[in-house]
Amino acid sequence: MEYYLIRETLQKTEKKHFKKGMDAVLLMNEEEFRDYGTKEFPDLDIDALFKETYVTKAEVSYDMLSGSFAVPDREDPTEDDRIFHFILNKDGLIFIDQGDFVAKVLEAIQAAKKWKTPGMARFLYDFIDTIVKDDLRVLESYELDLEGMEEKLLLKDQAFSSRKFNHLRSQIRYLMMHYDQLIDLVEELDENENGFFREEELYCFPKLLRRIERLYSTISSIREYTLQVKDMAKEKIDMKQNSITTLLTVVTTVFLPLTLITGWYGMNFHYMPELSWPFAYPLLFVVFVTIVILMLRFFKKIKWL
Repeated sequence: MEYYLIRETLQKTEKKHFKKGMDAVLLMNEEEFRDYGTKEFPDLDIDALFKETYVTKAEVSYDMLSGSFAVPDREDPTEDDRIFHFILNKDGLIFIDQGDFVAKVLEAIQAAKKWKTPGMARFLYDFIDTIVKDDLRVLESYELDLEGMEEKLLLKDQAFSSRKFNHLRSQIRYLMMHYDQLIDLVEELDENENGFFREEELYCFPKLLRRIERLYSTISSIREYTLQVKDMAKEKIDMKQNSITTLLTVVTTVFLPLTLITGWYGMNFHYMPELSWPFAYPLLFVVFVTIVILMLRFFKKIKWL
């Protein structure tokens, strides 16, 4: 279990310096919280808190705000989320994390943040802001990937990877859901229903909300871009299929009269004067070649070839 005090900076401290009611943060794992929570939160359903949590959310009760974070991996948002839980009440903020994600975020805040007016709202602002800090760069990389795919679609000699494109769409969808859930969570914090934040601190949440909404707007635009690229890919496939169909139509049409003629003379009636004529075969060969040439010229004229 780790203890932090929210002062001009986030200060790691020892248990003996920690008191309830201070602007403070506790970090513990699930086993530690089950022991701690049984004593401190007798009315809390601890099993329900940890049961099948895969979303970022906040739930308000009469004396606490509890919930979870499901933070996608920015390298590949389709991989397993970084999941941790939190409880906020008048005594402070508790994070419950089985991994080291929260610890790394707290270390980043310790190293980079210094507050003139420290408080729980300001801390939560910087905590969530640290989570989404580099997301704009991630979104720009998605846009560049889509531009590269679009160029490959425009150049017929380049291969377009449908598998890579579909994976990119999944990554964008996961991040879009993440921002949508973060917006709901920050709105819940901004309402300050239980009065855990001082009035002079509440300016933080509208500012944070605007930033996340900008990220959501950006990724929504990128998602629309994926739909355009998808339409281009579908159009390319349709054009390829149409060209194949056109070629098959041309071949079938060219050989149709030839098939008719061969079928005609394959009936083997006894009285067919051409069969005994010595120049019948060469003449028929010339007729075949002439038909093929005329048909090909016709299709080339109407730009089917």
